[in-house]
Amino acid sequence: MLFFNSCRDMFLLIGMANIFATILNWLRDGVVPILKDSKFSELLREAEYYQLLGLIDGIHAVQNKKEGEESDSELTRTDILKCIQSEKVRFRGVNLSGLDLSKLDLSFVDFSYACLRNVFFSRANLHCAKFKDADAEGAIFTMQLCETLLAGANLQSANLQDACLINCSFCQADLRSAHLQNADLTNANLEGAILEGANLKGAKLSNTNLKDANLQRAYLRQVNLRDTHLEGAKLDGANLLGAIR
Repeated sequence: MLFFNSCRDMFLLIGMANIFATILNWLRDGVVPILKDSKFSELLREAEYYQLLGLIDGIHAVQNKKEGEESDSELTRTDILKCIQSEKVRFRGVNLSGLDLSKLDLSFVDFSYACLRNVFFSRANLHCAKFKDADAEGAIFTMQLCETLLAGANLQSANLQDACLINCSFCQADLRSAHLQNADLTNANLEGAILEGANLKGAKLSNTNLKDANLQRAYLRQVNLRDTHLEGAKLDGANLLGAIR
């Protein structure tokens, strides 16, 4: 049994566990996730200590890419806060790359065709938002996305871990190497989506439409596929250890 001298000690231990979980994920799939700067610093420190040269290079590459895209953003968080006071908010085709839009109420906002690379949507309310054909590579979407439209969106390496994705539409979306661990995809439509190398460990796929989806080399451990529609789906090389079929 572990005993903690203070709450601070407990949170430090939890934080270190999260960092090492990130390292283990990188060792498995080679993908460096998008994190806050403070978390990147912690991850970089451990990578340097253990001489994980590939991870060090990957962290620097992600940080440099994020810095370059932040400078290209056409609006700031303050601009977004002003805009969302209106009844109908549209950011169609706008470049918002790299912005921190966490904890905002962005429900029903139209982001179709927008450039949203590495945008931080963590804990934002995106209920019924529209991301049709948006470029959201590397974006972080952990929270509420029920009934959100993401058809045709570029979501490569996006973080949707633990997100509520009930009734969402991902038709023809590109979710290569996306993080979908423990995401709730109940009744979601992913017909024709590309999920090659995506991590769906523990995801809820009840009545999920994965017809003609590309799930090659996807990570589907401990997933219940009994009520999932997989007609025409490609599962070559997928990790199905412990999956229920």
